[in-house]
Amino acid sequence: MTELLLFQLYGPLASWGEPAVGEYRPSATHPGKSHITGLLAAALGIRRDEEDRLAGLAHGYGLAVRIDAEGELLRDYHTTQVPPKRRGQQFHTRREEMASGGLYTILSQRDYRVKAAWTCALWPKETAPYSLDDLRQALQRPRFTLYLGRKSCPPALPLNPRLVQAGSLKAAFDGYPFDEMLAEHLVQRQQKRRYCWEEPLTPGLATGFGETERLWRVPRSDLPGSRIRWQFASRDEHQAMA
Repeated sequence: MTELLLFQLYGPLASWGEPAVGEYRPSATHPGKSHITGLLAAALGIRRDEEDRLAGLAHGYGLAVRIDAEGELLRDYHTTQVPPKRRGQQFHTRREEMASGGLYTILSQRDYRVKAAWTCALWPKETAPYSLDDLRQALQRPRFTLYLGRKSCPPALPLNPRLVQAGSLKAAFDGYPFDEMLAEHLVQRQQKRRYCWEEPLTPGLATGFGETERLWRVPRSDLPGSRIRWQFASRDEHQAMA
């Protein structure tokens, strides 16, 4: 048996950024490693420039996600005024940017997930900097505002973090109660749901999925590297339908 921390994510809008080139900003169907690392960091009060602490969160816990509802895709068209890049110039606020002069307009398209819901599970590795109960308390009383990928996407329900003892990921998710308040917001409960997790799992924790349920392995470039330089490493994500 292994102790895991489970919590729910739901909002009218969410955006889980994927690698972006040019003006298009896509969204994954579910949160990845960098998104959950940022969520935990905000709850704990860790700032974006504290790279050592962020690395400890990224590498100190395993992550699994159950997609309770993928929601619908919404594409938003943006125009933004920005100053030209100048060597050695750094802006600390949006107000400083707007006052710099020489502004020009950039265009972009951004994807969002509408009325989607997820359940996330974390388990500690040997290098975990915080106990699961520390994370649970931080998610209940976050230091900074939590959001679902972008600042314009706050959660619409409490995260309801709970510690669960289970021998497999499937059993842990089954033991986490589905929030009945979501039934009013979700179009339908999926008969089968998609599960995503990273390996290796901690000793004593199995996946709980049979060979007929395990479907594929997907590479994702969402393992945080340097937040200052916006660098990410690749990892493999295993997925199943059950």
